[in-house]
Amino acid sequence: MTLLLTWLLRIVGALAAVGVLALALGWYLVERSIPDFDARLSLPGLAGEVRVIRDANAVPHIRAEHAEDAFFALGLVHAQDRLWQMELNRRAAQGRLSTLLGPRTTGLDRLVKTLDLYGHARRAVAHQSPEAQAALEAYAEGVNAWIRTVSAEALGRGAPEFFVFGTDGLAPWRPADSIGIVKMMALRLTGEARSEIRRARLALELPPERLADILPDPPGGGGLTLPRYADLFEGARFSRATRAETTDRMLATLGPAPMPELAGASNAWAVDGSRATLGQPLLASDPHLWLSAPSLWYLADLQAGVGSDAISVIGGTLPGTPLVLIGHNRRVGWGLTTVNADDTDIIIEQLDPDDPTRYRTPDGWEAFRTRRLLIERDGADPLVTTARYTRHGPVLDGDLMGADAITPDGHVAALRWTALTDEDKTVSAALALMRAGTVREAIDTAKGVVAPAQNVVLADVAGDIGMIVSGALPQRRADHPTAGRTPSPGWLESTAWQGRRDPARVPRVISPRSGGVANANNRVTDAPFPNHIGHDFDLPYRLTRIEKELTAREFHTADGFLALQTDVVSEMARAILPLIARDLWWRGRQEVESPTGPERRRAQALALLADWNGAMDRHRPEPLIFAEWMRQLTRRLAADELGPLMGLMEGLRPLFIERVFRDVEGAAVWCDVDKTPDTETCAEMAETALDDAMARLTRDYGTNVQGWRWGEAHVADHRHQPLGHVFPLGGLLSIRQETSGGFYTVMRGAMRGRGERPFENVHASGLRMVLDFADLDRSRMIIATGQSGHPLSRHYDDQSILWARGDTIPMTMDDAEIRLGSLGEMVLTPSPGG
Repeated sequence: MTLLLTWLLRIVGALAAVGVLALALGWYLVERSIPDFDARLSLPGLAGEVRVIRDANAVPHIRAEHAEDAFFALGLVHAQDRLWQMELNRRAAQGRLSTLLGPRTTGLDRLVKTLDLYGHARRAVAHQSPEAQAALEAYAEGVNAWIRTVSAEALGRGAPEFFVFGTDGLAPWRPADSIGIVKMMALRLTGEARSEIRRARLALELPPERLADILPDPPGGGGLTLPRYADLFEGARFSRATRAETTDRMLATLGPAPMPELAGASNAWAVDGSRATLGQPLLASDPHLWLSAPSLWYLADLQAGVGSDAISVIGGTLPGTPLVLIGHNRRVGWGLTTVNADDTDIIIEQLDPDDPTRYRTPDGWEAFRTRRLLIERDGADPLVTTARYTRHGPVLDGDLMGADAITPDGHVAALRWTALTDEDKTVSAALALMRAGTVREAIDTAKGVVAPAQNVVLADVAGDIGMIVSGALPQRRADHPTAGRTPSPGWLESTAWQGRRDPARVPRVISPRSGGVANANNRVTDAPFPNHIGHDFDLPYRLTRIEKELTAREFHTADGFLALQTDVVSEMARAILPLIARDLWWRGRQEVESPTGPERRRAQALALLADWNGAMDRHRPEPLIFAEWMRQLTRRLAADELGPLMGLMEGLRPLFIERVFRDVEGAAVWCDVDKTPDTETCAEMAETALDDAMARLTRDYGTNVQGWRWGEAHVADHRHQPLGHVFPLGGLLSIRQETSGGFYTVMRGAMRGRGERPFENVHASGLRMVLDFADLDRSRMIIATGQSGHPLSRHYDDQSILWARGDTIPMTMDDAEIRLGSLGEMVLTPSPGG
């Protein structure tokens, strides 16, 4: 027995030793991919010496003699810190994610390849300006220089993820890869096609007046009288659309950003010197996009060259591209918000009943163009399919974007989108903006933007401020059958676009009398169709809050702008709460007996909400009670009519609630439950929904209502892609922290609205920036995670705590300040003969 025990102990000890050795070897290999900030590298492709100073927050400050060398260095430091993220984004744009991630990304790859996104990117290279082509080439050379260095010096494959998702070596980076990433971003930021599909899907179930309740126009829209969706197709049957499809399937087929509300959102505003304490403009920008670890954003500073060749710019870059998308140079600063432009149409094409290889046009039947698609998948057989194309664009075959659910029998859906063009000079325009010297010059660069469409908020050292809508806007005919609100019959000539709208006639403002400009994804013009910008804009609650705070003070400071970016007061809650709680508050005052059970919880909730100022404070219970009440109330009102489609409308729907409780155009009919013999009132529905909310919150957070905290539910989920979805790696690689704010606050934290964690913060300001033109070296910025994409680096998450509490870091271009506390200085020199 003693001998057996001895042998067992020896075996266990040997296994432990092997495990320790394997762990040490793994740690050694993975740790080697953390870059050396003091390295000296001799590299081909450089014209002169480049120095890269990493400041105390690991932000690279690039100093070069030639602009192309600065872009080379940016490509190199992007690859040092974010190589896995860049490779994942490149494969997404190429439709090749499944080669790494297997069948689960087949749908996205099929969509991207059907759109030929990368083909358009590859052909767009030739249409860029000479300066842009040089920058793209230099950037790609910098990325490739680091890939070669990783291979030559065995630097852990460049990122730990490559040990998990083994590859046969990284393909060289090409200019088309950078353009493809921009096009992929445009796909994520356009929600109009998904909005059309959702509206059509609901229109097949609801009469027009009830559809107007559940999907109301934002204020100022004017409204359009449109035909019933089904009536557009000459009595065709919708057998696929009318079957009871599950919410999960509908959401799964809606493309890269399932809900249109989560496509893109942001804040940006500026005041001129007459409104600033120091007499020079101030500008703030915080783009709201999906959260991830690492962040979508990467901070950098580039200074190089002289004269027309010079580049001197600092701000938020997009890894994989040579672009400072939000930031400033020595004279001009810029911020961005998504326009929500109506730049896509879903076109329903009728098949020839005698020959399904043809579709109907105004001039008769025309053959589809076709293209063979091959989607290689890790762990599964390749998918071979054929994509079809009409005169309008690619056909969304199968369940792509959920279009099959709204396509009548004997028809197919095609996508018309401004970004599906080879003549896309968006990258050239963005690079030209980085060199603009005045607001007016910056506005002139916007004419080259195709997609994504953005509102550009501007300020310059001369004292001007301004804003312009950038991006290609299609010109539609006044007799367009659906005005782009729902999918349209493709055989009607009135459906066809009439080219691109003149960029010189898009909305813009320069140095307004008010001394300020602001945008929070709101409507920028009241021009009626077809001279509109779009149909679906963010509700004006954030803009209302921004304008209220800007007008409350005669003069502003950079600190005041930073505080406004992190303002968590919900004007939506202030507007909607009195509507749904009024009768319950009044009745509560009439009751004299002490409530018990559900009535006691209801009374506690109403008492707390009566004294609440609408602040979505993570430390308080009121935001949690209100948000769950709104969610349950929307369910109570709409679930019986929508059935399995309720998932498309889950979450907080304040305009719907307002229409119902104000009985706008008979909307109070939603309060009556169809399946009961009684006639329920809106006050009864509000009470029942509050009881539902309190019961669910008690289940999840306990009986101590005063101890509930919004932050416990509103956790920012910076999910690592894709390992954040794998247990237990998700807990190690993803970054999670409690946050204040909500869907409709200036400090936006948008939520899924469904599932077991409906209030998780998944879409927020991954970058915040405030510029003071009295001294641009006093600029402040922050990203949501950290500069590094390496989970073992201390800079993987070092900015996340600052971000969560609303702090920022200094972003100066002054070398003396940068070197204070710097982490190292990398020197790049041209290799002999290179």
